[in-house]
Order: sequence, then structure tokens, then C-alpha cells
Amino acid sequence: MNLLYVADGRSPTAQSWITNIQRDGHRVSLISTYPCEKLPDLAEFYILPIAFSGLASSRRETGTSTARSNPLENMVKTIRPRLLHLRHMLGPLTLPFYRNQFLKIVDGIGPELIHALRIPFEGMLAHYASQKYPLVVSIWGNDLTLHAQQSYRMGKATQATLLRVDGLIADTIRDIRLARSWGFNNDQPSLVAPGCGGIDLEVVERARTSIPGYLLERIPTNRTLVINPRGLRPGSLRNDVFFDAARMVSSRHPEVCFLCPTMAGQPEAEQMVLTRALEKNVLLLPSLPQQDLWWLFSRSDVVISPGEHDGVPNSLLEAIASGCFPIAGDIESLREWITPGVNGLLYPPADPVALAESLLLILDNPNRQFDTARRNRKLIRERADITTIRKKVTNFYQLVARH
Repeated sequence: MNLLYVADGRSPTAQSWITNIQRDGHRVSLISTYPCEKLPDLAEFYILPIAFSGLASSRRETGTSTARSNPLENMVKTIRPRLLHLRHMLGPLTLPFYRNQFLKIVDGIGPELIHALRIPFEGMLAHYASQKYPLVVSIWGNDLTLHAQQSYRMGKATQATLLRVDGLIADTIRDIRLARSWGFNNDQPSLVAPGCGGIDLEVVERARTSIPGYLLERIPTNRTLVINPRGLRPGSLRNDVFFDAARMVSSRHPEVCFLCPTMAGQPEAEQMVLTRALEKNVLLLPSLPQQDLWWLFSRSDVVISPGEHDGVPNSLLEAIASGCFPIAGDIESLREWITPGVNGLLYPPADPVALAESLLLILDNPNRQFDTARRNRKLIRERADITTIRKKVTNFYQLVARH
């Protein structure tokens, strides 16, 4: 098929999805809504920096990077919550300015199907496409539970997108249900699939033996490792709850080290560590290459996902595929994957005491981890295997194109 994706080309999730689909030999083009480098083997590639995304960095700093952020990037990190609010208010107003350029690109490519890899703001842009081009949109995590409700314009643009789509993909049953209340037609096809396009368990397993030297030097030995791979997402994650719980747990288990990828150099994270006197128990790390993150998962005992508005985080699925015991905020989407006390634990997202008690339950009873790891690997293989998901997605694309 001749496929056109509209996505944030910097996103590891988008890259994983696109790379997986390319394995079936489709002709794949990309319109990236953020400045980024061209992904391998794309037929055509364009950048349309909608909703002020041109202000963002075109690179993702990794653990091997020695580059320092420029002053503008540092300022953006500091005021990010306020910028997010401004983007919710004004971002939809930028879309008409890119409409003609987008339509010209689409007509030039002539895709058999367009797939926008989330609603804000990629699906909102893609909904301008002519009806002769079938449109699939993915819902990511908090598209409906958070972003759509942040302003009148976000709500109207979300509704317009879901009224236009010919097919919908979400990583939870919950979001398919919610989409119907926002205008998604019951008669249109839908698919539930992991946002990354599936987990390759063989590649995850190989990552265990691919030891990144720079990480090996930084990760403490003979300590219990707890990882929070979610980074900072204002409005979606309660990292204040996470760090409050970390302080409580550290007082009882001083040997625990909390690993926090993507938080190095983030003023908000640094401040939360400092005010809770967690310097000896928290290690803030930069963004990591995917394989290195998987290696870190294999070394960690517990993974924590402190979400209050979320779908099914890809990093959480990858962590439990690597053997981590999952503890996550108790939201509807995660109850589709985690049965408390059976293959993980859930806690009220705003309650640091409950999170601390959940973590202590595992630290005080480490044998509980092993049976859970076996059960979760089986779950990933059954519901998120990358080859199975790719077949389902290809079949879904063909269904939508014929619908």
C-alpha cells in the first residue's frame, strides 16, 4: 500500500510504528509535525511545524550525547507547563495556515490511506484531507481524557477529527468507547493495538546482553533498582506523588535507587529531588536509546508509571516484558492490562502513601516478583507480539481502504 503518516517524527513510539509497518514492504511517506531528521527508507518526507512545534528541539538528547542545551531550550523546559496551556488555547488556530500546504503534499503523494498517529495536533491537521483519501487516526493515552478538554477550541477540533475519520486505532478499549461520545461513527471500523505497533520480545531479550558502558558506570551495584521511565508530562503524570513516595520508601529501604530516564537537566525534576533530599536515592538520567532503555529495564526490579491521564504506556509494556514488576496509577485503561495482586499493583494516582505502601509490599516480599514476570511475559506474547500486531494493522488498513 501507499501509506502517508502524519506524526511527530522525533517520537520513539511513532518511529517504532512506522518501522514495523515498513517491514511489510509498503511505500511509506511521512509528514512530521516537529522538526526532525528523515527516518530511513521513507518514500517522501516533509515537515509542517503546526501548533508552535517549530520552537521545539529537532533532536532528542541521549545518554551518549555530550551536547548542552541552548538557552532557549533551557527556558522552554522551565516554563513548559505554561506553554502547554498556551498551546491548548492557540494551537488549533494555527492549523488553517498549514491547510493548503498539507493538501498539496497529500495530492502529490496520492496515498491509498493516511494515518495520523494521534489526535492533537496530527489528526486535527489530517482531517482536512479530501474524502477520497481514507483517514485512520490513532488515539494516544490522554488525547480524550486530557487534551480534548483543555479548551473550547481543542474540544471542537477533536470532535471534527473524529467525525471525519474512516477508521480508529487506540491502545485501549476505553478510548474507542470515549471516541464514540466525541462523534466517532459506530459503523466505522476500529482496532485496539499497542501504540508502538507491538513488542518484539526477541529484541528485548537480546538487549539484556548488550551492555552500554556509559550506563554500567552510572548505575549503582548491589542496590534495588526501581525505574520510572515516563519522564515529565505535565497534566498527565503525577511525578510529585512519585517523588513523595520515593522519600517515604527511602527512609525504610535506604538501599533503593530510583532511576528516572529523560529527567536529567529538567529543572522541575531537579527541584523535586532537592526539596525531598533524595540526592542519594534518585538518579536522573537523560533520554536513552531504545536498546539501552530495555537493558535498564532488565536490571530493574520494579517499574512505576505515575499516570493519572493515560492510555497504555509503551514503556510500561516494554518494562513488564523485561521482567519488571509493574506498579501504576489506577486508571481504567491500565485495568485492561493489570489485575491488582495478580500481575501487578495499582494505586490511587494522587495518593503518595498508597504508592509507597505498594512499593514496600514488593520490596518486603521480593519472591512475589518472579511469578508475576512469567505471567506478564505470557500476556505480552498473547496481546502485544509485534508480528501479530503488524498483521492486524495491515488487515485493518486494507479494510478501511475498502470500506
